[in-house]
Amino acid sequence: MASINIFSTISHPSPELPAGVRTSRNPIGCYPLRRPRSVPFAGNSSGIPSEKPEIELEFIGPTPGSDGSYPVEKAKAISGEKLMRNIMLDNKIELYATYGKVMNCGGGGSCGTCIVEIVDGTDLLNERTDTELRYLKKKPESWRLACQTIVGNKENSGKVVVQRIPQWKK
Repeated sequence: MASINIFSTISHPSPELPAGVRTSRNPIGCYPLRRPRSVPFAGNSSGIPSEKPEIELEFIGPTPGSDGSYPVEKAKAISGEKLMRNIMLDNKIELYATYGKVMNCGGGGSCGTCIVEIVDGTDLLNERTDTELRYLKKKPESWRLACQTIVGNKENSGKVVVQRIPQWKK
């Protein structure tokens, strides 16, 4: 375990003050006397900060391009720190169709305009929330609300493949 030195002030009596009164002034100068103390803290012993696990995400477009293939956009996120909705918005990955851009609830889980399908990596996401269970009860298990889906759990890493669902399928 690593440690850090913390200095504590030692009070000495001053010749100008009555007996029993203590001050933190050093009789030699104006600086407090300090005694180093070693206090343990959590961290790795090498002194090198450990890397946080990352989740790689692939977002498959909702409709094929002119060549028949689906566009794929990629992003990375630190495991367990962000909602899928925020990752998509931060990386400028299209989440909402035309209607959803105007009528989304802003991440409250009440509109359903951010529905996505998890193609691969379901085990790297949180369990469905009560909001999702209520809103998606008649939808496939692979469908999630991006505003309710936490990517990773701060310990795992891996890859999640997400299919953005066309508006007309919702």
